[in-house]
Amino acid sequence: MNTIDKRNKFEEEVFLYRISKDNTVFTSWNGKQVTILRGKEGEKFLRKIEAADFLTAQLIMAKVTGNFKRGNERESKQRNK
Repeated sequence: MNTIDKRNKFEEEVFLYRISKDNTVFTSWNGKQVTILRGKEGEKFLRKIEAADFLTAQLIMAKVTGNFKRGNERESKQRNK
C-alpha cells in the first residue's frame, strides 16, 4: 500500500459509500457524490468491500470512481500556462 498511497490520503476517511433500498451504491469523496453503481456493478462492489479492511476499502472506492484525483492536477495547470 505504501507505493499506492504515497501522500497517506487513504488514512483519512475521504471516500464513503451508502446503499439505497434497491441496492444502488452511492460513493462519495469528501462528502460529494461521485459515482452511482447499480445492478451487477453494485453487487460486485459490495462483495469486495465486505472482505476489505479500511485502507483497502478506501482504495476500492478510489478505483470505482475512475481516473480521479491522481495528484497531477497542479502539473497540468502549470503546463497550460
